[in-house]
Amino acid sequence: MKKENKALDMMWTVILTIASVLYMYPIVMIFFNSLKEETSISTNSAVQLPTAETFAGLENYLNAINSKGFLQSLGYSIVITVTSVIAILLLCSMCSWYITRVKGIVSSGLYFLFAFSMVVPFQMVMFTLSQTADQLKLNTPWNIWIIYLGFGAGLAVFMFAGFMKSIPLEVEEASMIDGCNPLQTYFLIVMPMLKPTMVSVGILEAMWVWNDYLLPTLVLDIKKYKTIPMLIQYFRGSYGRVEMGPMMACIMLTVIPIVITYLLGQKHIIKGVAAGAVKG
Repeated sequence: MKKENKALDMMWTVILTIASVLYMYPIVMIFFNSLKEETSISTNSAVQLPTAETFAGLENYLNAINSKGFLQSLGYSIVITVTSVIAILLLCSMCSWYITRVKGIVSSGLYFLFAFSMVVPFQMVMFTLSQTADQLKLNTPWNIWIIYLGFGAGLAVFMFAGFMKSIPLEVEEASMIDGCNPLQTYFLIVMPMLKPTMVSVGILEAMWVWNDYLLPTLVLDIKKYKTIPMLIQYFRGSYGRVEMGPMMACIMLTVIPIVITYLLGQKHIIKGVAAGAVKG
């Protein structure tokens, strides 16, 4: 029996290793191409490693950073990601606290609405979303977080509510006996206990917002504002020519921060997801 289990574990290890290599292959090739000279990046040589003749060093990265609009787009992406994640973490955790502690038709209805929002395809609402965003003036990097809050609330509330069901109610009752009002109870007692779920939700939402291309393209004024994913799409050189080297470097500069963030917080993601799956 043990030999069969070992053979099965080995088989799954090989399968998952192959799958991991296949997933990593595009990123690795983009990285290698970002180190090549512009003339060597073509259909025939794209899969080849850089050589002494084709190696461009950091030239493509410097061109990408110095290109028109990169730093500005980077700033827009940072603003949108930070404001959206903060809003989702704060407001959704407070809403989840209300849902789990106040029993009634309203709280139950809210919970099912948030859960239902996760299964609604974005394509069903994207056209009306664009018109609504223009009418409500939500088409700038400074207030697009309101839209991200709406679309990110479903997963956040689901995970926060699942975790809060495992928190003993006696802890909150003791704080209120000591004189804490509801806001003090939340910020001083409940929020510190939400750290695992806060971290996991924050990282998942940050990865989504940072890499999102469709929603900003639909909502933002492309002539005025471009996020990093939008800039990559419109990466053009003189006479409309696509500069493949700087574009590959720009992709790597976009991927690296969010990959590092995920690697640093992956253990918290697992803890937060497991905690959010606890049933009351």
